Amino acid sequence: MPLVPPKPPAPRKTTRTAKPAIPGKRPAAKRKVTKKKKPLAIEWKFAIVGLLLILFSPFYYGYVIKGFTSTWRWIKDWGQDPNYRTYSSFDIRIPKKYSVHGIDVSYYQGKIDWKKVKAMKEDEVQVKFAFIKATEGILSVDPYFQRNWREAAKAGVICGAYHFFRPQKSGEWQAKFFLQTVKFEEGDLPPVVDIEQLNGVAPASMRKELQEFISYVEKRTKVKPIIYSGLTFYKDYLKGHFDEYPLWIAHYHQAKLKVSSDTKWSFWQHSDKARITGINHVVDFNAFNGDSTAFERLRIPRILSY
Repeated sequence: MPLVPPKPPAPRKTTRTAKPAIPGKRPAAKRKVTKKKKPLAIEWKFAIVGLLLILFSPFYYGYVIKGFTSTWRWIKDWGQDPNYRTYSSFDIRIPKKYSVHGIDVSYYQGKIDWKKVKAMKEDEVQVKFAFIKATEGILSVDPYFQRNWREAAKAGVICGAYHFFRPQKSGEWQAKFFLQTVKFEEGDLPPVVDIEQLNGVAPASMRKELQEFISYVEKRTKVKPIIYSGLTFYKDYLKGHFDEYPLWIAHYHQAKLKVSSDTKWSFWQHSDKARITGINHVVDFNAFNGDSTAFERLRIPRILSY
C-alpha cells in the first residue's frame, strides 16, 4: 500500500488590526452613498407653474373675495325678509321688488361728483334718476341747484326738480317762482311739489294753495306734477283730494310701503341714510313703482316754452 503524502497545512487566518489612533485627530467619517434624484416630470412642472399663476392672479383673489362677501352677506341676512336685502355698498336695506332706483338731493349733500354717482352699482341696483331741490317758498333758491341740474344730466342721470311748498304763501306765486328757476326739457321727470307741513294754517287752506300751485304748473307745462309727502301727512291731509296726480311717499326702513291697495303711487322714498359714492353726506333713496318701460312713459315727452 503506497504511502499518502501528508496534506499541506491550511493557511492561518489573520485578523486585520485597526490602525492606532493618532492623538488629536478625529477618525475619518464614512462616506454616505447618496442616490441621484430623478428629475421632475414635465407634466408636474406645468402643473406647478399653472397653480402659481392662479394663486398670484388678481382674478383669483377677486373670485375668493367675492365668494367670501356673498357668504358673509348670506349669513348676515339669515332669517330676514329675502325681499328686503342689505346692500353693503349703499349701507342700507333695499326692497328687491323694484328695478328702477334713484336719489333726491339738496344743498345738504354739498358738492356732488355725479360721474361717481352714476358709476356706482351693486348687483342690479344703481342710481338711474335724481330729484333735485330747486326752490322753497317764494324767495329761496337752493344754492346747489344749477350745478346739480347741469352736472347730473351730463353724467347720464335722469333728472327731476322739486319745490318745497310753504302753505302760508300764495300757491300761484310759488309756482311762478319755481318755473322761473327751472327750465324743464324733454326727457326730464315731471315737476314735483314737496308738501310736508301745515306751518300753522288750516288743512283746507293748505289744500287750496296747493291746488293753485298744481294747477298753474300743469297749465304752463302741460304735465301733471308729482306730489311728495310723508306717509302720515298724506293720510291725514291729502288722501282723497289729489288722487289724479302721481304720488311720491316717504316711508322709511320698511320692507313694504304700508298704503291701501287702491293708492296709486309712483315713487317710494324708503330710506334717508343711503351712502352714495361721490356724495359726502347720507342721501334719501327711492324706488319707482314699475318697470323701466313704465318709467320711460312717465318722463316728459315734449314740452313747450313757458
